[in-house]
Amino acid sequence: MDQQAIDTAIERRASSNRADIRFIRLKEVIAICGKSRSSVYDAIKRGAFPRPVKLQGRSAAWIKSEVEQWAVQCIRASRRDCNS
Repeated sequence: MDQQAIDTAIERRASSNRADIRFIRLKEVIAICGKSRSSVYDAIKRGAFPRPVKLQGRSAAWIKSEVEQWAVQCIRASRRDCNS
């Protein structure tokens, strides 16, 4: 998927769910996913975890629904592995 397609998908999702968007900081991300700070950033580098959004300057946060979606995918993958 090229960058323009990604940008279009993000904008489409944001415009349809603007009221649902909530930014969360690293502390809450860690509480949701159960990973350490270094594990979160390592997973981001590998493309296995949602990237944070730059807000201003050095400030960044994650979109809560993306982190929750990641958690649901982990649960589904774990359940599939158990059923095999």
